[in-house]
Amino acid sequence: MAVRPATTDELVDVMRLLDAAVLEAEASVVGDRIDDGAVFVAESERERRVVGALVLDGSHVDAIAVQKERRGRGIGRALVDAASAAVDGALTVNFDEGVRPFYASLGFDIEQRDGRLWGVRRAWKE
Repeated sequence: MAVRPATTDELVDVMRLLDAAVLEAEASVVGDRIDDGAVFVAESERERRVVGALVLDGSHVDAIAVQKERRGRGIGRALVDAASAAVDGALTVNFDEGVRPFYASLGFDIEQRDGRLWGVRRAWKE
């Protein structure tokens, strides 16, 4: 699997993933973010298909989705790592309780805000 910035030709693939994950996103906004280099995709090596996507709004994760049958294989982690490397400073995200273990496993500091969870992943260098 390879993680890289999305291309404009992959907008439909990204939107399908976000829709399947029941995440609200407008195609025009995601298209603009692709143009800005703020959307990352995970591509399967064998099929050369987009199997995961992450959309940034500045240094905030606006949406992340991985094909259901491919979850638990490190794709989400690879997308978050790529986003962390691309932003200056901390990466932030807000999310529901159900995905708390995922973000905790990635080193996000988590706190409750207005009925949702807020995560901050501090910048780190290897």
